[in-house]
Amino acid sequence: MIRVAIVDDEPLVRTGLATILGSAPDVSVVSGCGGGDAVEAVRRHAPEVLLLDVRMPDVDGLTVLRRLAGLRARPRWPC
Repeated sequence: MIRVAIVDDEPLVRTGLATILGSAPDVSVVSGCGGGDAVEAVRRHAPEVLLLDVRMPDVDGLTVLRRLAGLRARPRWPC
């Protein structure tokens, strides 16, 4: 099972992606959140894949990536 976290500022986008991805038998969407909650979601759920919106008003995706770089348990990159 592939664990996926979705980070986007639009709840409708998160829900849509979770619905599409969750329909695959080997994918589990473990988290959906905005940029401000992304680091904690990665810590808590340890996803293997992170779908990250780069342009978000609260905390942009590049800032999230910089914060994730310091975590011991983070999604693998580069992909």
